[in-house]
Amino acid sequence: SQESVFGEVSEVVQSALDGYSVCLMSYGQTGSGKTHTMQGSGDGPMRGIIPRAMQQVGTYKSALEQKGWHYTMQVTFVEIYNETIRDLLRTSSPADSSAAPPKHDIKKDASGATYVTDVRRVEVDPNDSAQVNSIMELASRQRSVTATAMNEQSSRSHSIFCLHLQASHRDQGVTLKGNLSLVDLAGSERLDRSMATGAAAKEAMAINKSLSSLKDVFVAIGNKAGHVPFRNSKLTYLLQPALSGDGKTLMMVNLSPTQ
Repeated sequence: SQESVFGEVSEVVQSALDGYSVCLMSYGQTGSGKTHTMQGSGDGPMRGIIPRAMQQVGTYKSALEQKGWHYTMQVTFVEIYNETIRDLLRTSSPADSSAAPPKHDIKKDASGATYVTDVRRVEVDPNDSAQVNSIMELASRQRSVTATAMNEQSSRSHSIFCLHLQASHRDQGVTLKGNLSLVDLAGSERLDRSMATGAAAKEAMAINKSLSSLKDVFVAIGNKAGHVPFRNSKLTYLLQPALSGDGKTLMMVNLSPTQ
């Protein structure tokens, strides 16, 4: 069930509140339930990891504020499509819909923290479930999906919901910064099975290349290699803080019943 899956990952979510860079990602072939795992549906038992994580963060935030902590929280929600970053929380009126979308780059600030340029950051109250739902609905309306031979609503991009949080305790003189990235990876698939051609084939190749880059990063870290190829894809470069240092990453593999 969605509840039991979240029970397995809730301790990792907690680490973001303790000031770590944390990433949870759902991986698997197209149609295996990655988006359902991350976003779910409704506000009952079918809720996914994103709304459940926000609820957990809200509960802890309320408890810690009683002990003198002060939290500020913002959300960004982007997708990586064909190695291009798109802002899923952008607000554009019909009048300017023909204008070229802004270009988003991955940069590091003075403290070495990774961020994406020119994306909309939304101040969020994790205890406001209606606000969290509206953020997810806006993002899902703007996400790149296409019908393939394997899935009529196949996600053609990696989507990255990120909660940026800062906590301070005035009496103790302590400040913490953490972030929680919840990633719905694009569906992996073999070109001959998805029967993709033209632009769709280019999409599939970009997806598979970035997933291979993720594997290369895992292998390099596992082998304690001197060089880890984070910059080989936008996905791994953006997630570098959670994949290195004292960051924490957990991948959930979604297994499809198809052979």
